[in-house]
Amino acid sequence: MAKYIVETYYTCTFKVKHYLDDISNKQLDQLDKKDDGEYEILDIKFDKRNTKSLEKKTDNVEINLSESVESVKNKNQNTPSKNVILNNAFKESITKRFSMPDRRKGYIQKATIGDHKVYLHTGEYEDGKIGEIFIDTSKEGELVKALMNNFAIAVSLGLQYGVPLDEFVNAFISTKFEPSGKVEGNDRILSASSILDYIFRELAISYLNREDLAHTPLIINKDIQEENDQNNEEHNQFIKLVKNITSKGFVRNNYRKKLVDLSDIKLNLKGKKK
Repeated sequence: MAKYIVETYYTCTFKVKHYLDDISNKQLDQLDKKDDGEYEILDIKFDKRNTKSLEKKTDNVEINLSESVESVKNKNQNTPSKNVILNNAFKESITKRFSMPDRRKGYIQKATIGDHKVYLHTGEYEDGKIGEIFIDTSKEGELVKALMNNFAIAVSLGLQYGVPLDEFVNAFISTKFEPSGKVEGNDRILSASSILDYIFRELAISYLNREDLAHTPLIINKDIQEENDQNNEEHNQFIKLVKNITSKGFVRNNYRKKLVDLSDIKLNLKGKKK
């Protein structure tokens, strides 16, 4: 008879694909109720593990909680196949690289820090999540350019292996080295203590909505927002279609504001003008 119970908690991120013959409000509203989707596990994170004694003894029992997922799997070979699949997916997610699509979205931001021009290139997955960066600088020697290029490659590999952008932002924000000072060409960042401070400040604002790292406030036209709310259903449907072809970082998650100039253009669901 078992003497202990082990409770393991995971956080799972997965993607569901549905293939539709047509797109309509009714189809989109009932999409979550359809059971014909293709599921793909993107990430599984180990949260915590609790071990409890099933015995009625009051003696203190020391239990080692540092067992790996693989050791727990070997000790519990009689567990249901669903748990085995989950453990395998967890193990594979640690070493699996999610490569970028051949044709991808992204944006280029040019800025000047001191007398140095910096070009930041980004690449995104289909869902808008950032997956790579490229850094070009001017007035730098071959050594510095090579270091910056290889640093961008290292960050890109980390992103593709599942390292959250938050980790890079927290690591490189407020780093100090030259060039530094006033920033020109960026509407949200006015100064930076280094190139890395500027780059990850820009990425945090564009992809993580980190308004606390911006030097200028986000301006939203309330009249336009109220007008959009009145046509909420039609506008939200239009935004869903545009998200598939628009860079999330370029619009900085603010699709409503960037689509103001398109408010007078009405498209049907097949993409033809009325």
